[in-house]
Amino acid sequence: MNKITAMRHWPTSNFISRNNMAGMPAINTRRDVTTQGPPPIPTPQLPIGEPTIHYAFNVPFASDLAGPDTEDILHATTDAVLRWTHPVEAPDDVPVHALHVHVMNLEGLRQLCHSITTNPLPIEAHVLSGTPKNARGLITTVCLSGPADLVYQTREAILNKTPISLRCTTVDVDGNLVANLAEGVLKKSVTDFLDETSRFCGVDIFLLGPKLAPVVDGLNGDVELRRDQRWRVAIYGDNMSAEHAKTRVLIHIDQLLGRVADSINVDYSVQQILIGRNRKNIKLIESSTNTAIYFPPPFLSCYSYCPPGATRRGESDVFITGENTQAIEQAKYKIHEYLTRVRLYVKDVQITPAKLDSVLLTRMDKVRKIAENNNTHILPPSLGSMKNVARFQALENLPLERSVRELMALVGQFYTATWWISHPDNRQPMPTPNDIRTMLSDICANSEADVKFDNRCFTISGSDEAVKTALAVINDIKWVNQSPQSQIRVKIELANEHKEFVSGKKNGKINKIMGQSNVQIIFDTFGEYNFNIEVVTHSYEAVKHGLTLVEQEMPASISFHVPDQYHKRIIGIGGQHIQRIMKKHSVFVKFSNAMDRGGLTREDDDSRVDNVICRTPARNAQNLELVKSEILEMVSRADSEFMNQTVKIDRLYHRELLSRLPEIEEIEKMWNCKIVFPSTEQATDELTVSGPQWLVPKCIDSFLGMVPDKHEVVMERTPTLIRFLESPEFVQNIVPKLKTQYEVDVTVHENSEERAANGNPSVTLLWQFTRNNAGGVSDAMDFLQGEFATAGVEPVFIRGALSRPKPDTFEEALPYFDSKLLQHAPAPVATDSPTKPSFGEETARERSSLLERLRRPGSGMSSISSFLDRRKNSSHSATSFFKGSSNVSKSSLVSIESTRSFNADRNPWNDSGVNLADEDSGSPWPSAVLVGNGIGNNLAVPHHGDMTPRHAARRSDDSGRPSTSHSTNSGYPGPLVPFR
Repeated sequence: MNKITAMRHWPTSNFISRNNMAGMPAINTRRDVTTQGPPPIPTPQLPIGEPTIHYAFNVPFASDLAGPDTEDILHATTDAVLRWTHPVEAPDDVPVHALHVHVMNLEGLRQLCHSITTNPLPIEAHVLSGTPKNARGLITTVCLSGPADLVYQTREAILNKTPISLRCTTVDVDGNLVANLAEGVLKKSVTDFLDETSRFCGVDIFLLGPKLAPVVDGLNGDVELRRDQRWRVAIYGDNMSAEHAKTRVLIHIDQLLGRVADSINVDYSVQQILIGRNRKNIKLIESSTNTAIYFPPPFLSCYSYCPPGATRRGESDVFITGENTQAIEQAKYKIHEYLTRVRLYVKDVQITPAKLDSVLLTRMDKVRKIAENNNTHILPPSLGSMKNVARFQALENLPLERSVRELMALVGQFYTATWWISHPDNRQPMPTPNDIRTMLSDICANSEADVKFDNRCFTISGSDEAVKTALAVINDIKWVNQSPQSQIRVKIELANEHKEFVSGKKNGKINKIMGQSNVQIIFDTFGEYNFNIEVVTHSYEAVKHGLTLVEQEMPASISFHVPDQYHKRIIGIGGQHIQRIMKKHSVFVKFSNAMDRGGLTREDDDSRVDNVICRTPARNAQNLELVKSEILEMVSRADSEFMNQTVKIDRLYHRELLSRLPEIEEIEKMWNCKIVFPSTEQATDELTVSGPQWLVPKCIDSFLGMVPDKHEVVMERTPTLIRFLESPEFVQNIVPKLKTQYEVDVTVHENSEERAANGNPSVTLLWQFTRNNAGGVSDAMDFLQGEFATAGVEPVFIRGALSRPKPDTFEEALPYFDSKLLQHAPAPVATDSPTKPSFGEETARERSSLLERLRRPGSGMSSISSFLDRRKNSSHSATSFFKGSSNVSKSSLVSIESTRSFNADRNPWNDSGVNLADEDSGSPWPSAVLVGNGIGNNLAVPHHGDMTPRHAARRSDDSGRPSTSHSTNSGYPGPLVPFR
């Protein structure tokens, strides 16, 4: 009601009507003439037949995807090595897109376009490929010419008959399951299965040996190599085919472990509902029945490509593996019982087809996250179909509305623009069709936007950065910039609740922008959720300036969690505290409690939901972090700064942990944290623990106390050692003391197969502990060494000895001083440690000999047996393993807003009432700032998200809108991106 009242009192002179734009030529987009009612206004007669349009778009081949290292390959399916590796005689600097698989994909596209051009229909398809200066690899562009309907149908056919978005996915597997390690040969049943899966799914599969993974010491930053005991199955193919093959491999591994496999049909539209938010429902079924349930990949119906000769996975096929058939039947019964109680809310939402295609090609990971967080089934139309309806299904109306609003906010990251040349220069000849195709291909390749040319009008769609870059390229075209009169329109989509925020009081912001930049701004409400802001002008410089000013008035926001019990303290009596903060930083702050979020239960409205949002215009975005810091200063340290941290546990042991679900829930309740298991289909070792920054480490410690681990120390068997290990002192005193003081169980075993270098037999000490006590093994070993010395035992270690940490001295610098007074420190002994493992040449030789025996004669890979030694020699530099991420958003409007925690039916954003300063902060088009993320392989890798230092807030240069690039970086990656 407030919005309607505000609309009624807006002065009509402040906005430009679509039918009354002084000085702006109108564009007639009508193609038909009404035959009833009063006579229509005369329109120019169109030529006989449909007009010809030109449409250019990029084909996302993923030509920068490299194949595996040839030295790692133990087995490859038919022709996989030929397709994914370079020939031996190839030079070292050969580009990745020169791989045979990428060359053949491009050649297949050329043949497809040639067949389209030579068919009787009036349409032409041309392929252009190259490497633009600003691109990382090969860019392939298709330009279509013909009637509009045929062009759109042909584009759909090309996108669905081409292997776009190639990827590689891996599955870790125990070497004992795929090879006979004693004999050094691969199991024929496994290789036959991989070959059959490759043919059935249309993918290439490689069996790769164990790898040496770099591990960084958290204290001194040293890089050491850790031997991963598991082998890898690498699957290469398009997204859906690779997921299909990965599921079959996972099921086969379960069968090798003695489990039984079966399947059940579940309607595709209720699968996400069955899985539940954070996999809550399916986790309960799996834990109670000790089964593993594999669902099809989401949005399977949106992509219809299937490799030639392959079989596409059914949308309703859900596979179940269990200990026996009774467990599988019990899981089926629980699934059926749950689905009989489901009652769905369904809603269809209209979205621009071009933007839906952009989402399907570049943002499906975010759409999947929206669906999982809100437990909503989202069904977009198929790729390239030009349909504009997306369907949403949920158990309740509130999460359904949240999903719709979050997806509409995602769609708002894409712009559309038109550049209409109303009066071309008569001295310049009109471009020929070949010139138009070359021109469109150049625009498309340099900007990654889709470009259409129809009757002297360019239509551009894509991300904000892509659209602005395309406009800059068009401005450089001589035929365009010399035209005496043209009209440029840029259309930005924004949520309806932000309309008054952008326009300002009495539309003051919009009037000021129109006066400063010589542009006209139109607000066009076209749907239930979003409206369009159109920036209209005659020149490129004017639209660049006007668009910059409009973007600076867009809402920038940051959201985080503060427990509900602190809200009153932060707000203060009569809002005194929060009003002071808002006025100080010119930022509007909104709190929401459990009732505002719909009165959810504790299981759903947990501590991970963001319930505080701060909003301000993008030009003031740097103050958002300051506001967050001041708010969190009033929250106790244990409840402030929520974070996510990753813990790695063998994925097969996840099932054992799920069977102890009540214990995990007790840990979550004790430490106010949430432990999230990955989906069964992901086959990853990583679990996510989220909660308060100061409680997450304690929660992880308690959780790792449920995970057993072991370490073997093998020593040469001597009479003195055996006499000590069998003595009452060791059995009755030392072993119990190791248990009580160091939380380590020690048992003695004999292994006749493992012998010392001189041929003497060995004895093994098996150290059993939990993961949270792994650090105590080294202290326990020191204690046992002291007991050995007291008893006069001098053990000879074969493997498993733990080295002492490096002392903090200058020993490493001594070799640089040529002095006989300075002694050199002895080289450290190669050891095997569960916490800081490093391996000497003996381990490398052992592994190399094993892989050498696994080589098949005549395979052309006889040199693979030395790959581990070369891997170790190449690990001399820590920087070779860890690089800053270059995949950072360069959008002009970036936001870390999270709106999922607010009531979708409320509108708290009418007007902030905050007047910002009028001065501009520097140039409106500063250069982008790239932020790198170092990634390590520690036991637990923290991901702080929106974390802010409590006493030293970092500066933020966010421009204010949702990120439109594939950025994994949270916060504010960079300011506005300039035009070219």
